[in-house]
Amino acid sequence: MEIVLRRHAVCVLGLALSMCVGCAGQTSTSQKELLGDAAAPMESRTAVASMVPSTPSQPMDAERSIATLVADKNSAPAPSSPPETQSDEPLDPFASADEGAGEEYDPWEPMNTNMLEFNRQLDRFVLKPVAKGYNFVMPDLVQVGISNIFYNLRFAPRFLNNVFQGKLKGAGIEVGRFLINSTVGLAGFFDLAKHVDLVTSEEDLGQTLGFYGVKPGPYLVLPLLQPFTVRDFVGYVGDMFLNPINWLVVPIIEIEGVPSVIAHEDDLTSTLIQIGARVENIVNERSRNLETFEGVEEATLDLYTAVRNAYLQKRVQAIRE
Repeated sequence: MEIVLRRHAVCVLGLALSMCVGCAGQTSTSQKELLGDAAAPMESRTAVASMVPSTPSQPMDAERSIATLVADKNSAPAPSSPPETQSDEPLDPFASADEGAGEEYDPWEPMNTNMLEFNRQLDRFVLKPVAKGYNFVMPDLVQVGISNIFYNLRFAPRFLNNVFQGKLKGAGIEVGRFLINSTVGLAGFFDLAKHVDLVTSEEDLGQTLGFYGVKPGPYLVLPLLQPFTVRDFVGYVGDMFLNPINWLVVPIIEIEGVPSVIAHEDDLTSTLIQIGARVENIVNERSRNLETFEGVEEATLDLYTAVRNAYLQKRVQAIRE
């Protein structure tokens, strides 16, 4: 079966890579200049740890929004959120990455630092103002419902990765959640499954690769996206292929002989829907997170290291669970 990646997907990926290469040649900005002279209190440790998405499929919940990357974060806890299971072991993002979190490998730190700064400035001057306007006109209930819908649409990759890892209970819970929330929950707008204790940790292809012993590789920060390791970025792309929406409904992947709701030839419609959905998801998540991390940047001496170590630790914990 021949699988062809659609032209617009290739263009988007090429643009992201070109931005990475362009920023890699720039001189890294001093972390002290970016983050100020304040020491990091325990409150900021907790906030930095919580702002790092536990899985790459979260935008950002995302796969959580760019707001999870940037230092100028002001995010508020929403009335409800997609289910996650948390480890009882406390997470210290300011510990070195090899303290209970596996091997730290960051040969691209100059590029990553530039990418983090780019994402911070984009959030500061574009995303955050838009999210404030969005939050002003959009009721909290609707924002939570939209977030729930996007989470529900990512059912297939979560289910398959549970199966790949032999987590049959988790796979069963995912099926139950999808059936309940897609019907009684009005296409996922209401997360009713959590009220009957159908909650399980979110699995992604990066975790599956780690489960089978694939090393994480270098730490990686890209424009408009959450942190990754190379393994997790491969998993992030792989999860797009595992989501049938991307080849049966709004195709960015063409499988020969398999029809789709939007014709494969209608590239423009598919592109506009994909981009529109992505923008809505990012803005909605940023709007839901406008206050929680107030002051984290000012209170954290080395935000880049804190975010990196928190991410690496949470990924190791997710794979172990």
